[in-house]
Amino acid sequence: MRECSRPGCSRPAVATLTYVYAESTAVLGPLGPAREPNSYDLCQDHSGALSAPRGWEVIRLPGIDEAPAITPDDDLMALARAVRETGMLEGESGGPLGGGVPAPDSVRVVASRGHLSVIVDSTDAAGRTH
Repeated sequence: MRECSRPGCSRPAVATLTYVYAESTAVLGPLGPAREPNSYDLCQDHSGALSAPRGWEVIRLPGIDEAPAITPDDDLMALARAVRETGMLEGESGGPLGGGVPAPDSVRVVASRGHLSVIVDSTDAAGRTH
């Protein structure tokens, strides 16, 4: 169990905060699979009270409250890491997932800002598209 990154707080972390300085954006999402050097793990209280500097946008991804413990083996997280790494490649652009990667038919982009996209996958565990 990882603890909150805030000094003096030893509560369990439930969310991961990442800053995208080039776009003046703070992204708060479910706890990542591992501690990353440029992100911060936050407890329920600190993630709920998060604010950003004037002129910055805070993007709160769904799933923080009900997020189960995530293991590095989680296929969904492996896919998320791959998409994030692809989107961070400099000088490439293209499909809605960034890096020239087109979105699969089962993925619907619901919001986008710069190279960040919030997507919804309408495929269930059996591989059926809804």
